[in-house]
Amino acid sequence: MKILVTGGVGTIGSAVVRRLLRDNEFEVRVSDQRIAPGWMREACEVHTGNLLSADEAVKAVDGCTHVIHLAAIVGGIANFHKLPHTLLEVNTGLYNAVFGAALREGVERLVYVSSSMVFERATVYPTPESHLHDCLTPISAYGFSKLAGEVYCRALHDEHGLPFTICRPFNAYGPGEMPDFEPGIAHAVPDLIRKVLSGQRPLQIFGSGEQTRTLTHIDDIADGIVTAMVHPAGENEDFNISASEERTVAEIARLIWVTCGLEAAEFELEHLPTFEVDVRRRWPSVEKAQRLLGWESRVDLRDGLASTVGWLREQEFVPPKV
Repeated sequence: MKILVTGGVGTIGSAVVRRLLRDNEFEVRVSDQRIAPGWMREACEVHTGNLLSADEAVKAVDGCTHVIHLAAIVGGIANFHKLPHTLLEVNTGLYNAVFGAALREGVERLVYVSSSMVFERATVYPTPESHLHDCLTPISAYGFSKLAGEVYCRALHDEHGLPFTICRPFNAYGPGEMPDFEPGIAHAVPDLIRKVLSGQRPLQIFGSGEQTRTLTHIDDIADGIVTAMVHPAGENEDFNISASEERTVAEIARLIWVTCGLEAAEFELEHLPTFEVDVRRRWPSVEKAQRLLGWESRVDLRDGLASTVGWLREQEFVPPKV
């Protein structure tokens, strides 16, 4: 198998590439406009063209048997509200180019990495994949763009027979994602770690802290994506790729506080106004992936947070005092 990983230099993309290389049975090509790290350039083919171009997308896909599509504009909650038109334009443009190239090149499987945000307005918990049929359309441009990609996959299959697999990661975290100085631009875990390491007291979070998330380590997500790609039962199916433990944002903040080496008794939160779209509850069912793929997450949350804090401490990132 020769696998194209679009967006392969990103946090999840890099984890997927490492997971593919671990098995020593895949040829891997990475397509990303960012500079690939040395280990990736040594082990993989690297394509650096703009995948919004149909010609560049064909170059990237050429000769590959499988495509794992991760390239997208992503980020934290503030990013969704700051760049709604940009992410719609870019993400749908990538579907047009990359999915079209996958169809023309006749790949064996298109693996689309969607998002838990397609369940932005879920009403059933834990949320099974089948709830998508009854779930209201996402309000956020990001959630809508990721749902559009899922519809695109199904349309390609229905009209042209292109095999697909849809994977929905939930609340990815782990080494590899740098925080941003503007709160909410990066995902919650690096954002909170940055605040704690910078000395912020009390620790600021958006909203009441009663919102829930299901944090899933990037290594688990990568393993779930690769498992779904190679498994016969993954063909033309969608899967929640997630851990199973639901926690409130306040609980997550406390865990990060303690993991950074601070006393639990000194933990205190400051509640900032939240955004128009701030999902109240995110807790997926993972029964389908367990039943059809034999897959489940393995990384313990405390261990995963410890490795993430350790990685961020090692980076040349000096958080400003706040």
